[in-house]
Amino acid sequence: MSRVRIRKATPGDAEVLVALIRELAEYEKLQDEAEPDVDRLRGQLREDAQPRCEALIAETVEGESEAVGFALFFANYSTFLTRFGIYLEDLFVRPAFRGKGVGFRLLRRVARVAAARGCERIDWAVLDWNTPAIDFYRQIGAEPLDEWTTMRLTGNAIQRLAEEAGKV
Repeated sequence: MSRVRIRKATPGDAEVLVALIRELAEYEKLQDEAEPDVDRLRGQLREDAQPRCEALIAETVEGESEAVGFALFFANYSTFLTRFGIYLEDLFVRPAFRGKGVGFRLLRRVARVAAARGCERIDWAVLDWNTPAIDFYRQIGAEPLDEWTTMRLTGNAIQRLAEEAGKV
């Protein structure tokens, strides 16, 4: 296996990240939901973007570097703790590089970011059928929050609620 380094993504990495996001969507069987936009992501990765996301890229260091994985995250907040945390939106490693410590190294780097910022926790979701990922997360000490249900509002539902809010 080639050596792999983890580095902070820049706006110039948006195209590479979008390619990896498409691979993630294929792995998760969610291609019909994936509509990543290179220009939008480029803007959201800027240091001064509000709101902004951050990403780490795992890439080979021998020969021409190749992106083999990524972690994309952003700040969240706990009202109970009155502290910021990190929400890990996605962690993905290309199949040929799985089981070689790349995912662990990406997560460790996210943990270092969280620790440096004084974050109390890192949260993320995992598809319930993805037992390899669940097993991996448990090995590093993550605990499932079985008492919580993830809720989501999207597109037209957001618009309807926003319009109805003005009527109250």
